[in-house]
Amino acid sequence: MIINNIKRTAICFSFLAVVGCTDNFEEINNNPYGISQQLLEQDFNNIKGLFGPMFNNILVLTPEWKYQVQQGLQADIWSGYMATPTPFRGGTNNTTYDLVDGWNGFAWGAAYGDVMSNAYSIEQQAKGKYDQFYALSLILKVEGMHRVTDTYGPIVYSKFGTLDPVIGYDSQEEVYDLMFKELDFAVAELTKRVDANEVSTFATTDITSYKGDYKQWVKFANSLRLRLAMRIVKKNPGLAKTEAEKAIAQKFGVLTTNADVFKVVSPTFNNPIATISNAWGDIRMSADMESIMGGYADPRLAVFFSTSSQFTGQFKGVRTGIEIAAKADHVDFSAVGPIVNSKNIVLMTTAEVYLLRAEGVLRGWNMGGGTAQSFYEAGITSSFEQHAVSGAATYIADNVKTAKAYVDPNFPVNNAAALNIVTVAWNAIATNEVKLQKIITQKWIAGFPEGQEAWSDYRRTGYPKLLPVLKNTSGGVISSQLGVRRVNFVQSEKDGNPGGVATGVTKLGGADNGGTRIWWDTTASNF
Repeated sequence: MIINNIKRTAICFSFLAVVGCTDNFEEINNNPYGISQQLLEQDFNNIKGLFGPMFNNILVLTPEWKYQVQQGLQADIWSGYMATPTPFRGGTNNTTYDLVDGWNGFAWGAAYGDVMSNAYSIEQQAKGKYDQFYALSLILKVEGMHRVTDTYGPIVYSKFGTLDPVIGYDSQEEVYDLMFKELDFAVAELTKRVDANEVSTFATTDITSYKGDYKQWVKFANSLRLRLAMRIVKKNPGLAKTEAEKAIAQKFGVLTTNADVFKVVSPTFNNPIATISNAWGDIRMSADMESIMGGYADPRLAVFFSTSSQFTGQFKGVRTGIEIAAKADHVDFSAVGPIVNSKNIVLMTTAEVYLLRAEGVLRGWNMGGGTAQSFYEAGITSSFEQHAVSGAATYIADNVKTAKAYVDPNFPVNNAAALNIVTVAWNAIATNEVKLQKIITQKWIAGFPEGQEAWSDYRRTGYPKLLPVLKNTSGGVISSQLGVRRVNFVQSEKDGNPGGVATGVTKLGGADNGGTRIWWDTTASNF
């Protein structure tokens, strides 16, 4: 259990993911592979080796089943991106709002076991001495852990690594405040090194598309700040505006070209979704994707999904939260397509950043020049270019097409009228609410297949409008219309750190279940 390990050793870390934990932290140098401390410290290898597990576990890349329970059967489904034809647990599971504790602890476990623990180890060895590595680890830590707090709400953050009998949880508000401060340090430190023309010592360790380029890492940190700022806009609009404008004003700015897209380029692992969808047949296109992208006749559809093997030439989605008697009922619908057939794991797109800026202008923020419309259209264009798809200008100008009705040709009981009725074309005289719906709908499309961000946007804004489940096995805990708002605190924590979980429940401010809203997820209006 993760917290017990923290109390026992302060932290157990790995070198290239192979050195095991030890009861005596100070004896970690006496590793079983005979690698001397001098060799470990040569060219900072003792620090660099800790980054690999962080890169590979923000989204768990291997084994694929861990990704499936970390995110595939959570956010990827609740975001409206994907659905499963498989009747897991007799058809009573996360897709029908009976949250499975045995699945839902993996998002916590991966984050603390491989992201937070290695960030802590880097801090212990690098802070104040090799701050370039500490700064980079902070950016990765924020990228990994904001996903965790956005899943559970209050989490262990400031108290991680302490030896207290009870490891207390921070509220989500406290976590966000700390993350903004951590990004402050990282941006200042790396900017200083770029200004000094320092040659990066991170290039051979960095398996992202940035290849150790400190300036690119600053641009990503700024863009991440912008994402987090927008997340809190309904709870603390003043801080949201300040942090968003800070991100734009920083001298290196945010992601602006598709060369800036932040992706892990794994030397070994393919995207786990490819295996889960194409080899196992456990994931299919969602009914929401068919309704919205199909209604728009979106050219990106053929990149995102394959056509159905049952209905030749058609893209067919599966509705989430339906009665599934057998996998064969829907397994021949559309699998996930070429977008996942590579070793590139995209964690932030330039399209997302342009669409964040579009929303920022809509809210009266200084987003560095440009109008809401110009940023909106730049976001769509960027997404088309990212996927090497033509026709962006025609798509952007379309003021007729909207989402279409969903039809399940095998089981008409699952049919549904279209819900997300907005066109693509910008309308200057539309209300801010309609403009926001357009922005978030296009952000939802452009972000595929990274369901965590899409699920967070849906909870924050209510967009795009998604089809409700027809089979709700939550016992009234989770609304069929509003969907899952969070994940329960994990069983390992309840067993090993019950006092800490109690602090988390107090700071959550509601029952520890999937219907309770986290801090930034409020019932307040979008404007």
